[in-house]
Amino acid sequence: MARKELFTQVERLMNQYCEGCFLHRQIKKDQGRRTAHRFCITQCTIGEEIQHFGKKLQ
Repeated sequence: MARKELFTQVERLMNQYCEGCFLHRQIKKDQGRRTAHRFCITQCTIGEEIQHFGKKLQ
C-alpha cells in the first residue's frame, strides 16, 4: 500500500469514528485529556487499527 493510500485510510477512519467520539469526550471530561488520549491509543479498536497503519509507514 502506498503512503498516500495509508494516510487516506487513516484520515477516513478518524473522520468516521473519532470525530465526536462519546467515549473520548466522556473520559476527557472525567479523567483528563491525557487519560482520554491513552485510552484511544491502547484500548480503542480504531486506535489500534491506526497504529497498524502507522507501523506500515515505517
